[in-house]
This record gives sequence, C-alpha cells and structure tokens, in this order.
Amino acid sequence: MEKRIYSDLDLPYRILLGPGPSMVPSRVLRALAAPPVGYMDAAYLQVMADVKALLRDTFQTQNVCTLPISGTGSAGMEAALCNFIEPGDAVLVAINGFFGERMADMAARYGAQVDRLERPWGQVFTPQEIDAALRKKPYKLLALVHGETSTGTVQVQVAEIAAAAHRHGALLVLDTVASLGGVPVEVDAWDVDICYTGSQKCLSAPPGLAPITVSPRAWESLENRKTPVANWYLDLKGIWRYWGNTPAYHHTGPANMVCALREALRLVHEEGLENCFTRHRLNAEELWAGLTGLGLPPRVPEEIRLASLTTPQLPDGLDEASIRTRLLHDYHIEIAGGFGPLAGKIWRIGLMGFSSRRENVTLLLSALQNLLPH
Repeated sequence: MEKRIYSDLDLPYRILLGPGPSMVPSRVLRALAAPPVGYMDAAYLQVMADVKALLRDTFQTQNVCTLPISGTGSAGMEAALCNFIEPGDAVLVAINGFFGERMADMAARYGAQVDRLERPWGQVFTPQEIDAALRKKPYKLLALVHGETSTGTVQVQVAEIAAAAHRHGALLVLDTVASLGGVPVEVDAWDVDICYTGSQKCLSAPPGLAPITVSPRAWESLENRKTPVANWYLDLKGIWRYWGNTPAYHHTGPANMVCALREALRLVHEEGLENCFTRHRLNAEELWAGLTGLGLPPRVPEEIRLASLTTPQLPDGLDEASIRTRLLHDYHIEIAGGFGPLAGKIWRIGLMGFSSRRENVTLLLSALQNLLPH
C-alpha cells in the first residue's frame, strides 16, 4: 500500500465574528501550550484552585461547587439537567430559540415529563407568564436561556423569574453560554440555582470546557436523589470529588485546556467585569449604528438585545450566503447565518470576548459596505 503524505497543519487566520467560538488572545494560546502534567500534580492542583476562585468572581457567586466541566457548552447544559432530573420529574422549559429546544430535548432523554412554555424566536419571557405556567403543577426544574445565540435576545428580569420558580418549589437552570463575561450575570444576587457557560465565547478561551456553578439549594436536591445520575461522566458529585478540597481521581481532566481557561479568566479579572460589560456594550452600539446606516437594522428591540450577539434584519432578496462567503474569502471575516424560522432572514454577528474590539467593528462595516448591493 502506498504511504500517504500528510501536509503540515496550516489553518487559515480568521477574524471570528460569528456566534462562537471567539478569537483567542496570544496569552491564552501560550497557556494552552504549557507542558502537560499529571492530573494530581501539585502545580496543577494550584491551577485548579485558581480556576475555581476566578470562576466564582466571574459568575458573581460564593457557591462552593463552581468548576469547569470537561466538554463544550452542551456538556454544561447536559450536566445542569442530568444531575437534577430523575425519571418522571416535571420540568418546565421556556423556549424562545434553538437552545431552549435543545434543553427540552435533553431533559426528555433523562426521563423528565417536559412541558414547554413557548415564545416566537426573538422574543423573551415576562416573570408573570412564567409564574402563571409554574402554577399548573409542581415542577422540579425551570430551564431558561439567558443569552439566546439563535436570535440575539437577552432574557431580562432573571431575579424575578428565579423568585417565581422558588415560590413554586422549582430550581432555576440558567444557560449563560453566550452571555457570561459579556453582559451582567449575577448568580447570587439573582438567586440562580444552576448556571453554566462555555469557555469559547465571551471568556475567550478555546472550546472544550463548560464552567458551571451550583447553589446550596440545588446541591441539597442532588444529595437527596433517589436514583443514580444517569450520566457517569457528568455526575457532579463524582466530578466534585476531584475538584474539591481533597482531590480524588474521577477522570483525566484536560489540563492544558484548564490552564488556558485560567489565563482567559485572569484577563477578565485584570480588565474587571464592569469594564468588560462596558466594552461589549460600546462596541455593540457602534455595530448597531453602522448596520442601521447600511440598511440592516438589528431585528431585536434594544431593551432585550444581547450585546455579545447581534442579529441584523436582512432585506428580502439579498443573497446573504454569497456575501458571507465573500466576507470569509476576501476579508477572512466569519459571521453566521440564521437557522430555523430565521434562516435567510438574519445574520448572527458576535462581538464576544477578545473578538469584541473596535477595529473589528470598523473592518466588518467597511467590508459590508463594499459587498452589499447599493
């Protein structure tokens, strides 16, 4: 058999302005290239301790169980559901986009009796309608997406929604994959029970980790389970035995990814959360104004518009896929199209983490001005 020759790896440089992943700072890439160490090495255990502390700061929580799940954001979603669902549990999922649909799908696979509270894609929920839905039966969980990357909406009044859940005895699961680090997320102040995110968006680390934080109320629920968690790899009690104060082996963690996340979180810490939020907002506002000037106004009303992900409304007849292709080939800029009911109607433009920079906004707007039909 003839031996096949493989070329050197040479991925193209991209300016990542889609719904994720975001661009990664050189400091984080250098941390990713650290020499591998054993999962119980004292130096690595200190890295783990730093990551836990930095994540608590970023989630704005004092929750003891705050750690990164080994896996992408969807692993965080699955961990947030499988640990707290037992067969037959009633779960209410608020669905206003693609990732709410995914939560409902996952919950059903773990045997939950899933009820759907739905809004059209691009709208958000009020605390009153969620409270009314929670009155229908005793739910174990209420699951909700904070920043919906399929639509560019941010769910407001989370504290009021959490209060409604707790009045009716439900735990609140909050998806912040597209929002943590880019817009305010206050786990303790809002009284959120289970909150997860992904490493690859506003935190500016490569994809591969899903930070999660669990409140004492939720941990008590986990302790009182009558059946084993149906997913061994994502069993939080098993993972916590490794990430806790007296580490014991659970699985071989991705040490280099954890080192990269530590450096990414250190950058957030150095900038300061409020400064991160301001940077994301100012760059988003500049993008919104520029898109409006090009005849592509944001589809989502400003009061529920996600600063880290913008969805401009496209005019009828625009060959949007062709423009995205030319952006990639001619300018090395990646943005994404819509899908589901918004396919062909919007773009999804991410200004997340390290990608949220003024020069990226200027370049994108200039490129679109050249590519759009006049």
